[in-house]
Formats: sequence, structure tokens, C-alpha cells
Amino acid sequence: MYPAVLFRSPVGLAGAAILLFWLAVAAFAPWIAPFSPTRSFMPVAPMMAAAPGGGRFWLGTDLLGRDLLSRLVWGTRSVVVYAPLATASAYVIGIALGLWAGYRRGVTDMLLSRTADLVLAFPVVPLYIVLLSKLGSSGFNIVFAITLSTTPGVMRIMRGLTLDLREQAYVAAARLRGEGTLAILFLEILPNARATLIADACMRLGYVVTAIGTLGFLGMGLPPPTPDWGGMIEEGRVLAILFPHLVLPPCLAIVSLALGCSMLADGLRRGEGR
Repeated sequence: MYPAVLFRSPVGLAGAAILLFWLAVAAFAPWIAPFSPTRSFMPVAPMMAAAPGGGRFWLGTDLLGRDLLSRLVWGTRSVVVYAPLATASAYVIGIALGLWAGYRRGVTDMLLSRTADLVLAFPVVPLYIVLLSKLGSSGFNIVFAITLSTTPGVMRIMRGLTLDLREQAYVAAARLRGEGTLAILFLEILPNARATLIADACMRLGYVVTAIGTLGFLGMGLPPPTPDWGGMIEEGRVLAILFPHLVLPPCLAIVSLALGCSMLADGLRRGEGR
């Protein structure tokens, strides 16, 4: 169904192509990267400079003499693992809570909605800083922090969809057949909300990619020397005016991946609307 929808939208196809490109880079990182991402050569070598022992620094080297192309390529793996994992975790929890709140309503709905409002009231970046300063920087803690901040938004979307879908005739028919609450939620309501949820998930994935880059820039991303796009920007920002090649590649990588997610979401919405 969704491949056919994408073929009706050039924007969606372009977004899918960008995502597939970065997935391929992550999958073939050991063969694409010319050097080890942690090996030091000469500090701040210019782009296209010859490397000792053969080869070239196509994007130059950073302040510690590490090849920027190799770190960019290996850093892709962190993003394409942790961003989908955090997004999927938020959706699993948010969908379950939203279904329950929207279907049960009453006190259950009120408690879950007020809790979601309380979390959403906190600015996202300070919330990340507070959580990661207490928990420490690691892949698991990054996923936990992003899941905690993203889940309330997903829950509110699912709740709104459930409030509308619970009044549909097929739900009433399921009740008359004697189906249980869980069967109605996951076999009747959830499948009919999937189009909106999938498009929103693609858009939200782009936000998560940006959030992971922001955490790396703030020094709360993956601990060094693990390659991290946001960390690369933070490391090179001091000399970015004199040597823009230190920050431009990771900046463009984050922008392109987030843009690809946004274009894919837009393509799915347009395709579904036709």
C-alpha cells in the first residue's frame, strides 16, 4: 500500500531516497570509510589532503587529526540506530496510552492527559539536560530521555484519533459481536489510525535526529571517541570560521536526514489524500 502511495508523490520518493542513502552508508560503513574513525593523523588537514601512507582526507581532519569522512560515515550508525529506536519506543508507549485514554475516557483520560500536559510543559532541551546530567550520557539514556519527551505528544495524537474512531459504526458492530476492549482497540481502532500515525512517525523521526544532534553538540551525546555528528560540530566549532570543513559535513548530514524524514512524511500525507 505505502510503496504505491510514495510512487504518487515525487516529494515522498525523494525523501525515501535520502533515507535509503543514509541507511546504505550505515550498513556499508566499514567499506566506505577510508580510515578508522578514531585513528589520529595530522590535525586540521585541509580537504583533499594526501594522507600519510596513501589515500586522501576527502573532507579533511578534525582538531585531533581524525579523518572527518570516516567519522561522518561511522557516526551514521549511531543516528540510524538510536533515532528509530527512540521514536519506536515513544510510539509503542504513546499509542497504548492514547488508545486507553481515548476509549475509556473519564478519570483515566483525565489523569493520563494531565500527566502528558505536565511533561509537555517542560522545554525539551532543558529536560534533556536535567535527565542526562543525572543519568549520564549513553545510548540507552539518550533513548530514554527522548522517549520520555516524545511519548506525551504521540499519546495526544492517538487519543484524539481514538475519540473520533470509537464512535464509528464498525466499533459499535464489534461491541455487539461481544469483542473485548483490547480486541476493539488493536484490531478495530488502531488499524484505521495507521495512515496518520505513520506519517507523523516519519516527521517525528526527523525531530529525533535533530534532538540527537543537539545533545551531541551540548556534550551530552555518545561518549567519546564514539563518532557522533553533534559531537563533531561541537569539537570543530572553535575554529569553524577559519576551517568551515570541520562543521559543515556533520551539519549537512543532520539537515539532510531530517529533511528526508520530513519529505517522506509529506509524501505519505499527499499520497493518502489523493
